Amino acid sequence: MTSSGSARNRRDILWYFGPLTLLIYLVIPEALLDIPSTYMLKDQLHATATEVSVFRLLIGVPIYLGFVFGMIRDLWNPLKLRDRGFLLLFAPLTAAIYLVIAFGHVGYMELLIGMTAAFLSSRLFVAAYQGLIALVGQEALMSGRLSTLWNTLYFVPLVAATVAGGFISEHMTPRETFVMAAGLTLLVGAFGLWKPSAVFSHTYDNPLARGSNMMGDIKRLFRHRAIYPAVLINFLWYFQPGINTPMQFHLTNVLHASDAVYADFLGIYWANYVPTIILYGFLCTRMPLRKLLWWSTLIGIPQMIPLAFIHSGNEALLIAVPMGLMSGLANATFYDLAMRSCPAGLQGTFMMLIAAVYALALRGGDVLGTWIYSSSENGFVNCVIASVILFALIVPLIPWIPKAVTATADGEAAPALDAALASEGGA
Repeated sequence: MTSSGSARNRRDILWYFGPLTLLIYLVIPEALLDIPSTYMLKDQLHATATEVSVFRLLIGVPIYLGFVFGMIRDLWNPLKLRDRGFLLLFAPLTAAIYLVIAFGHVGYMELLIGMTAAFLSSRLFVAAYQGLIALVGQEALMSGRLSTLWNTLYFVPLVAATVAGGFISEHMTPRETFVMAAGLTLLVGAFGLWKPSAVFSHTYDNPLARGSNMMGDIKRLFRHRAIYPAVLINFLWYFQPGINTPMQFHLTNVLHASDAVYADFLGIYWANYVPTIILYGFLCTRMPLRKLLWWSTLIGIPQMIPLAFIHSGNEALLIAVPMGLMSGLANATFYDLAMRSCPAGLQGTFMMLIAAVYALALRGGDVLGTWIYSSSENGFVNCVIASVILFALIVPLIPWIPKAVTATADGEAAPALDAALASEGGA
């Protein structure tokens, strides 16, 4: 990390990434169009449950291969504008794909091909955003505060898109839905016209932004020791066998709660991430990341244990409050770790790899949890135990993180990390 970032106007950086974060995570197809597209399949195209699940699996493949789009971001300079070029090119392209779907014949295959194309196109402006926020976080020595911003604002469009999805499905035609999505996505492209100096002034001239060629960058990526504990920690944190399908079935089938209780549980759980995420934004400037890693991990490990003792849906809703509070700090800490762990010039590649790890962990954890849940009468309790064990496995990984990555608080110069990056050929 470079001391040159200390002169930046941090307020302008936060004002730039704040609305951009909200907008991107609202308009990406897996958010805004997830529920409407599946209802189109079910209600208008009369698709079976299997066809809907296969549809979701196939259109999500670009997410699992996100590091490929990150590598494209790190190597390509579209319109000679770097990340702004990706916003200017691929947000309008994604909008155009939505319009083709809107005004074309919509069958199962047409919707599958169209949505897959939208996922492919949107990954490129998401990669530009992810790479840029990590790069600026490293250079301006504010990865912790940008992690706080990202984690806080990620959940707002997530909840909004979920709520809006049901309304859209009931009140808008498929054509109107995709036209609306196209219009919102064009707003992302408008950010490519905005060039605040606090974000873009000499950003790509600094050593942390410099890569080499594809083979050289791939070698540097695998040689960069910091990526391995960061990837494993994030994978273990999001690989939660009990929180998704098993929790849903346990509430409805065993505790006889209504279907709405599970959605309410998730809403309360996610909402209570926010206070401790904001707390992280305060703590990260006052103590080194290593100390926060230990605290947040130890606080987060037992978060799911009370779920093993609930006897009603109302008790689950009460438990969701402390669970969310215990999770938020770790969410912000582990995302901060990921940003600090990026190799020079490979911020897009690594952050998109982290996004892919998140998606794979979420899906894999749900599959494992469903198997555990179905395997015995005490299946849900076993899911809780498995989750706690997986969280606890983060503890032995913390000492494996290179000390240079975690030695400083947010805003402090990190000459040891600069030296480590230079020694690996990144600067």
